[in-house]
Amino acid sequence: MNGKQLIAWICICCMLSAFQPHEEKQDVPKIVNIVNFIRLLEPRDPKITQDVLYQTVVKQVAIMRKNRLGGTFLLQYDALMDKRYQALLSSLNRDSFEIGAWWELPQPLVEKAGIKWRGRYPWDWHADVGFSTGYTPEQREKLIDVYMNDFKNIFGYYPRSVGSWFIDAHSLQYMYEKYNIVASSNCKDQYGTDGYTLWGGYWNQAYYPSKINSYMPAQHEQNQIPVPIFRMLGSDPIRQYDMGLGSARQGVITLEPVYEFGGGSKDWVNWFFTTFTNDPSLGFNYTQAGQENSFTWDGMSKGFEIQMPLIARLRDEHKIRVETMEASGRWFRKKYKVTPVTSFSVDKDLEGSDLKTIWFNSRFYRINILWEHGTLRIRDVHLFNENLPSVYETQPVTENECRFFTLPFVDGYIWSKPEQLAGLRLKAVIDGKVISLEGGDPKFIPRRRGTGPATMHISWPLQTVKGSVEIDLNEKNMEIKLKSNRALNWFLDLNTSAGAQLPFGSVSGTTLDCNFEGMHYNIRAAKGSFSKPGNGSVLRIQPQSNSINLIF
Repeated sequence: MNGKQLIAWICICCMLSAFQPHEEKQDVPKIVNIVNFIRLLEPRDPKITQDVLYQTVVKQVAIMRKNRLGGTFLLQYDALMDKRYQALLSSLNRDSFEIGAWWELPQPLVEKAGIKWRGRYPWDWHADVGFSTGYTPEQREKLIDVYMNDFKNIFGYYPRSVGSWFIDAHSLQYMYEKYNIVASSNCKDQYGTDGYTLWGGYWNQAYYPSKINSYMPAQHEQNQIPVPIFRMLGSDPIRQYDMGLGSARQGVITLEPVYEFGGGSKDWVNWFFTTFTNDPSLGFNYTQAGQENSFTWDGMSKGFEIQMPLIARLRDEHKIRVETMEASGRWFRKKYKVTPVTSFSVDKDLEGSDLKTIWFNSRFYRINILWEHGTLRIRDVHLFNENLPSVYETQPVTENECRFFTLPFVDGYIWSKPEQLAGLRLKAVIDGKVISLEGGDPKFIPRRRGTGPATMHISWPLQTVKGSVEIDLNEKNMEIKLKSNRALNWFLDLNTSAGAQLPFGSVSGTTLDCNFEGMHYNIRAAKGSFSKPGNGSVLRIQPQSNSINLIF
């Protein structure tokens, strides 16, 4: 082979390799934002004085400085106008600390905007008073103008990050267009906690919201607000979802340092950061550390003192990036034109548990798969549609709670009761009986095809029969194949609790019609078919040529 032939052969090999799926080799950033948000007062407990709240922030600053950690402090308006907070935060190094806005609306801000205060206290956490959803779009703009102008008068610039449990899309768009914010944050997924429901969204990580629905990821660049929304609080990827099942309110298992089981437990924190940094993921992995000062230093000190040295060590070992929310927002905007494919997987649970899980997100859907006691359950699938408007975009909420949803296909929380956990289960007919297939430990394998979106391949070895289940999670679809040395009558069965309100309408072979919140949508099977078998199952998905391929 001469020189020209060798060069040609190398070029052909490179071209062919670009089209071959392979395990992801590139670095996947693990990003940690330490975000502490600040309120001036806490009307729910007379023991929590303004001085207690201030000293909490002083202690947070001290331990972060001790560990050479920067972060983001978000100010509610009443705290923004307080001289002590102004002096404390102005003393921080701008290269490692960020000062931003916490978008809960207290009495001084509302009244300065010329709006009558309707709250029970000078700060009221109800959704129709303390959040932008409680005001008309015109009033929201006035509130934003007052805050931004006072912030600039104090610090000399406009905030670049604005966080809250939830912010409506109209406000986000206005903040972006007039004040050039680059990052936002909202609450983790939760059902009913503190009166706020955010359910079915882009799990953890960050997304670009629809222009008409801040909770809904957009599918197209022209229909998105170009401000990434980071999901707060660091949910336990296994336990948070089912916490409080059967009750009106979810419990909380998160990285928040105030919780004894969660961010206040050394064992839990070590496990969380081990899986966060080591287990396979796509795109990037993200979590938010830190705590609101309302919980006080006495409540959060143990967890804070566990977490900060660990975060500093992982940073020094180059296992994580610790940065401000603004820096993460700028990075996200530079790297992604639309909401990316991401995932969060758990290879090994806490000691004494065999549970394993993966959360997969794209701009089209999210999915969660849980392995429990040798079986597989698809616990959650929600679809995203940028055309579903939020009811709060044009009219203010008139009750003290807010609810944000996406489009359900599988809902293992709302459709469950403690004695009947909903989900799609992998089953087969063996010796005339329908049984759940059992297997060993799944292997999560990130893959990339050329320059397109990455995919997650999951290989699950079976024990019921000799063989394996191969799952590919792609940007728009999920494909499941069964490889076995024997022909097998297998399928996915959806079971729910009795009385669950399901969105399913007609079933026509390869199409499942659905309706939720007034929106019609469907799930299509590129391979396989839908049916309603009865006998305890509300839906069955049968394979075609040993494969199920669902398009979301």
